Amino acid sequence: MRYRTFGEQDYVSLQALDLLAQRTADPAFDTLPAREQEGRLHTSLPALKFYERSEHSFVAEEDGQLHGVVLAQSVWQGDRPTVLVRTLTTRPGAAPEVAASLLHATVKSAYDAAVYEVHFALTPDLAGAALQEEAVVTGCYAVCHLGTRAQTAPGVRLGTPGVGDA
Repeated sequence: MRYRTFGEQDYVSLQALDLLAQRTADPAFDTLPAREQEGRLHTSLPALKFYERSEHSFVAEEDGQLHGVVLAQSVWQGDRPTVLVRTLTTRPGAAPEVAASLLHATVKSAYDAAVYEVHFALTPDLAGAALQEEAVVTGCYAVCHLGTRAQTAPGVRLGTPGVGDA
């Protein structure tokens, strides 16, 4: 599997992957009003152009087929920049390491850009990846603190007994 930034040549495949993921998550997706369908998709042309320039968004590709995408951007939160993961989508049936590797690519790009926090919603697809990145969890929200912030960050680190146990 290769993890890379994406470009205009990937837009059609990204839109098809997004649509497939939406239809898998909600079998009634095609019966929704058009406006609701548009609202659930993450890959409009303006969004893809924006995330292509973000430097923190990546695709997972193997043999010319996209298996996943992470759309993330750098934002200011208070007095410092953070990277916010807007969405991470994988092809239905994709191996769990696809999501983990996409999140890791975003964490690495954040660190390389001297941004020391990566924020994302803690979805079931990202639970394992968040654990690998030693994310700190608040409710259903996770933050990967990088560099020296990792030792002093508030919150409860995943992997702590009792955290995430159902």
